[in-house]
Amino acid sequence: MGFQQGLSGLNAASKSLDVIGNNIANANTVGFKMAQAQFADVYANSLSGGGTNSVGIGTRLATVAQQFTQGNITGTNNPLDIAINGAGFFRMSTNGSITYSRNGQFQMDKNGGLVNSQGAQLTGYVANAQGVLSTGAAVPIVINTADVAANQTANINTRVNLDSRELVPKTTGTPPITTLVAFNPTDPSTFNKATSVEVFDSLGNPHILQTFYVQSNRALPGPPSTVTKEWDVFTVVDGVYPPLTPPGLPAPTPTNSIGKVGFDAFGKLTTVTPSAATTPFAFDVRIDVPSTGSVTPISTPLLVKYDLTGTTQFGSPFSVNFLKQDGFTSGKLSKFNTSKDGSIVGSYTNGTTRVLAQVVVANFVNPNGLQSLGDNQWNETATSGQPLVGSPGSGSLGVLAASSTEDSNTDLTGELVNMITAQRIYQANAQTIKTQDQILQTLVNLR
Repeated sequence: MGFQQGLSGLNAASKSLDVIGNNIANANTVGFKMAQAQFADVYANSLSGGGTNSVGIGTRLATVAQQFTQGNITGTNNPLDIAINGAGFFRMSTNGSITYSRNGQFQMDKNGGLVNSQGAQLTGYVANAQGVLSTGAAVPIVINTADVAANQTANINTRVNLDSRELVPKTTGTPPITTLVAFNPTDPSTFNKATSVEVFDSLGNPHILQTFYVQSNRALPGPPSTVTKEWDVFTVVDGVYPPLTPPGLPAPTPTNSIGKVGFDAFGKLTTVTPSAATTPFAFDVRIDVPSTGSVTPISTPLLVKYDLTGTTQFGSPFSVNFLKQDGFTSGKLSKFNTSKDGSIVGSYTNGTTRVLAQVVVANFVNPNGLQSLGDNQWNETATSGQPLVGSPGSGSLGVLAASSTEDSNTDLTGELVNMITAQRIYQANAQTIKTQDQILQTLVNLR
C-alpha cells in the first residue's frame, strides 16, 4: 500500500517547512547562512540484489546543507563592527576552545579584548610597543590602551628658496671696508628671513626652534661656474640665544651661527659648512636651553641633523617649500579602525598612528562539513578539514570591511515561494494517504 510513501512525503515536507521557517526567522540575523533541505529517494533491497521493476517506498531527508554565499555588506556607526567580504570566518576563542563565525558585531571588554555577544574573543596577531606584529600563532586580541611614548626630535628636513636679490642686511664702516653687524634675533634689521618649527625633547615637551638666514656677501667675482653667494644660518631655541656648544661638535663661529650655506651662479646649493658626517647638505645642531629662567628646560640636550637638501637660491621671493621634523609628544589612544587586511590601527592624540593588532580569518576546504553550534558559530569537524588561517586578503581569503556587518543571506522572497511549494507538497502527500485509505476501504467493503 502507498501509506509509507505518503507518510515519508509528509515528513519530508514538514522538514522542508522547518528549514524554510528557520531561514525566514533569521532573515535579520547578522552573519547567518541560510540552509537548504536536500532529500533522497528510498528503495527496498531485493533478495537477489537486482531487479529493475522495484517501486520506491518514499523519501528521506539526506542533509540540511548551509549555503555559504555572500550576504550584503551594511555600514554601521560602530567602529568595532567588522564584515568579511569574501571567503573565511572569524576565529573565536572561548577559554581556549576555538569556534568560527561570520558575525562581526564586536565590543571591547574590561580588559581591552574584542569579544562577541557570547563573550568569545576575536583572535589574531598582536603588536608590540613599536607596532611590530608577532605573526606566529593567532591569540586573542587585546587592544593596548596605554599612552604612546614621546619621541625626541632627531632629524629636521627643510627646503627653502632664498631670494638671490636680497642684500646684506646691515653693515658698519665705509665701503669697500665694511663689517657685518652682529646677529640679533630681536632686531629684524640684522637678518633677512626666518622660519620656525616645533621640536620635542625626550619627555615630549614642545620647544620652538627658529632658523634665521643672513645674507653675508654679494656675488663674488669670477667665472660663472665659481660665482657663489653665502648665507649665515642661526638658530634660536625658545627665544634663548646663543645656543650652548654641543659636546663633540665644532664650536660656533664668533657670531654664533651654526654655519654657512653656499650657492653657485645657477641657484644650486653647493656647500654647507660645517656639514654633517653622513649628509653633505646638513648641519649637526645642538638644541638646548638653560635650566634657569621662565623657559621650560629641555630634558636632555638634543643633537639634531638639520638637512637643507633641495634648498635653492633663485631670483624669486623667499618661500618655505618643505618643513618636517620626526619628533612628537606622548599621546593617548583616541580611536582605532580596521583596514582591509585586518590591521587594527590606533590613532593617538599626538597625531601619530600605530598598528595594534591584526585580525586573522580562517577558511575550510569543505565549509559544509562544519557543525552548527548556534549563536552564529560553527565548529571544526573531520568532514570540514583543517582550518586554513591567514591574514585577510591573502590567498583565497576575503577582505574585511570596517564599521560594517554582513547581512543574512536569506532570500526572503525566494523562501516565501518555497514555503508555498512545500505547503502544496504536504497537501499532495496527504491526498495520497487519503486516496490509499479510500482504496483500502473499497477492498474491505467487497462482498
